[in-house]
Amino acid sequence: MIRLNVSILIEKSENRKPVVLAATELAAKSLRDKGCISYDFFASMTSDDRYMICETWDSKENLDAHMASDHFRTLVPKLQELSTMTLEEFNF
Repeated sequence: MIRLNVSILIEKSENRKPVVLAATELAAKSLRDKGCISYDFFASMTSDDRYMICETWDSKENLDAHMASDHFRTLVPKLQELSTMTLEEFNF
């Protein structure tokens, strides 16, 4: 299995709502992708500019298919334009 933790830092307050909308849509659509075990979008309880996407996939092949999907290729670049994102990957 593969676990991805994507940290999202919103540097401009006006970007908060569009980031939340795009990440929420990404999570909802990604949960329907083959091999998606979990896909959650979290807000920090201590900083209103920090969010995280935590996702778990059953295989590299299904993760690759997800990353090639229309919703990923549309929404992730939008999130990257509006925030600073960092990725941690864990394989288990």
